[in-house]
Amino acid sequence: MHRVVEPKILYFGTPVVLISTLNEDNSVNLAPMSSAWWLNQSCMLGMSSSSQTVTNLLRERECVLNLPSSDLAHAVDRLALLTGRNPVPERKANVGYRFEPDKFGMAKFTPQVSDLIRPPRVAECPVQLEAVVEQVHHFELPSSLKTIEVKIIRVHVDEQILMTGEKNYNWGAIEHPTCSSSIGEINMWLPRYKKIPNCFKQIGVHKK
Repeated sequence: MHRVVEPKILYFGTPVVLISTLNEDNSVNLAPMSSAWWLNQSCMLGMSSSSQTVTNLLRERECVLNLPSSDLAHAVDRLALLTGRNPVPERKANVGYRFEPDKFGMAKFTPQVSDLIRPPRVAECPVQLEAVVEQVHHFELPSSLKTIEVKIIRVHVDEQILMTGEKNYNWGAIEHPTCSSSIGEINMWLPRYKKIPNCFKQIGVHKK
């Protein structure tokens, strides 16, 4: 039996991405998000322009998209109520966010120097994608939402998950377990979800 509903927003989530960007003072911001989709060599990110990540992307025009494996869910969870914006926006403060200048340290992640851009990679993530901003679009005006198209300019993949004997990228080996996380329980303008869907467990690509 289906029922007609009118949700406040449509949000179904995608695999979690940890975006590393540079703040204005050259310190590093690291933020989890799960509104991303991929096509060819590009990714489209959907975020609020009030976030520190978007502010950094608009200014610096580069980032690293770090894809965590499912066993990093607890580390990602440590970032759930942290923001790199100071002072903390009122709507975030109201649900318990606090300013944290050292997100890598709080999540116990290790920064790893990127090859082509300034923001560091997350060493623990099995896939790290260096990217540059191509286009920025307003979304659902009037709102603070933006869609940001980034082009992937370098791909780093942990050797342990590379597949041999294939000519092309083979994403059929991806598994999508559901990982418990408090990120989905943050009640801001999102509906309450108790789990992050589609955490990466295994990613298969051709080894070059």
